[in-house]
Amino acid sequence: MIYIYNDYGGTHTTSLAAALHLQIIKPPITPLTKEEILAVPYFNKMTKKDFGKLIFHGQDSDGHSVYTIGRKSDKLVVPSLKEFGLLLFEHFQVEERIIFSNTSPTVPLPMSLGGFFSRGLKIDIIGVPLLVMGAKQCIQTISELVELTKEVANTPTQEKIIVLENQQYQK
Repeated sequence: MIYIYNDYGGTHTTSLAAALHLQIIKPPITPLTKEEILAVPYFNKMTKKDFGKLIFHGQDSDGHSVYTIGRKSDKLVVPSLKEFGLLLFEHFQVEERIIFSNTSPTVPLPMSLGGFFSRGLKIDIIGVPLLVMGAKQCIQTISELVELTKEVANTPTQEKIIVLENQQYQK
């Protein structure tokens, strides 16, 4: 199984989702400190050159690979990756299942603003506190999204590639 968490920038909610999935952050989630949030691998570290790259975060306790990707506003990235995956399955008899899980619906306003200031304008003094505030607001929701993603991935189906838009988490 291959898990790919995706959103606009690929550095905030996706990094938190990967950290939860890999149990770097462990539920039940107590209020996270600023230091714990900023210590999450890749959190607020990705740059424009990283958009569209699959970033490997590690293997979960079941040996499944966990990746993230920042897709910008391009809604074609995940469908294109899905089609490419289907092509690989058809021609190379790959036996993995791929799960794409969109973390964008979990993003609160402070995180959007923080990402804009920190990653877009390079003004960390404003952006980082907003990112931390946003992470604290959405971490429980992201935890629920990760658990749902795992449940769906482990549900028997003939589908080799599953795309979860996760609109039920929309604010």
